[in-house]
Amino acid sequence: MHISQVLWQFLIKWLTNSALFPREASTIAPYADALYFFLLTITVIGLVLVGTLIFGFSIRYRKEKHPVAEQIEGSTLLEATWTIIPLCLFLITFVWGAILYFRIYTPPANAMNIYVVGKQWMWKAEHPGGQHEINALHVPTGRPIQLTMISQDVFHSFSIPDFRVKREVIPGRYSTVWFQATTPGTYHIFCTQYCGTNHSAMIGEVTVMNPEDYQKWTQESTSGMSLAQNGERLFASMGCNACHNGSATARGPNLAGVYGSKLTLTNGSQALVDDAYLRDAILNPSEHITSGYAPIMPTYQGQISEDGLIDLVEFIKTLQSNYRVQETLTTADSNQQAPTTPGAVKP
Repeated sequence: MHISQVLWQFLIKWLTNSALFPREASTIAPYADALYFFLLTITVIGLVLVGTLIFGFSIRYRKEKHPVAEQIEGSTLLEATWTIIPLCLFLITFVWGAILYFRIYTPPANAMNIYVVGKQWMWKAEHPGGQHEINALHVPTGRPIQLTMISQDVFHSFSIPDFRVKREVIPGRYSTVWFQATTPGTYHIFCTQYCGTNHSAMIGEVTVMNPEDYQKWTQESTSGMSLAQNGERLFASMGCNACHNGSATARGPNLAGVYGSKLTLTNGSQALVDDAYLRDAILNPSEHITSGYAPIMPTYQGQISEDGLIDLVEFIKTLQSNYRVQETLTTADSNQQAPTTPGAVKP
């Protein structure tokens, strides 16, 4: 066992130092590499075995030794052997790959969410605290990070080879992937889906920091407004609080605490309120009419950017009461009804 671990570490370090293999810089990387080397091993063994048999049979049954062909009856044991062994290998690979797939694409409940917007030809990362990055991503070690990604134009593919992370970034739909970085350092970000003329320039860097350094970076890099705070301002400026204020006479459903719940729609179906649902309900409200409400909400398709949608979704996710919504509505009404007598200043 000790020898195998030594050989494994030697192989990894040799491949890494020879620039033939990415570093293992996340918790999932060793599991992905183990499956990769298992597939590589059985491929090499199969290649050598088949090649050896072909070479051996070509020598043993060549024309000089057997000028007249002979009928060779099949062997049930041999046929069962070359059927069962590959079947077992395929099943092992399938189960192993399925377990790894669900591990990669099922983020832990305590994962820190970071939004990534892909566009020709750049990556934009948005942290919950309001930090914004272009072709860069800062994350701490020892904490699971969930990336919620979407494209603003064409298909992209977000890849961090050292983390063994790769996920398609699709227009009009959120996709997620997660990782937990283990080693401080700088790692490459690539787009692995051809997306236009400057596809090769759509690159960036992940900077992995110790938790203390990351905390310092967040304090120094904040824009002063979190995504939820930006969403609150957008919510009020677009007049959403006129209908979604939680009052008894409100024309829209109450949004306080709605995230994570199930809504009953007018067609009788139920919908889980998650990030994707909220985004689609803003852009295509006629397809998500809550039971008991009229289909009066206009579409905001083409009127709000992906960044704005992210801000609105973050605000609704953190909305636990309607106090601030009603407060902003009252303030807006006061501004509209302010006196306009000569010399008066409208607030």
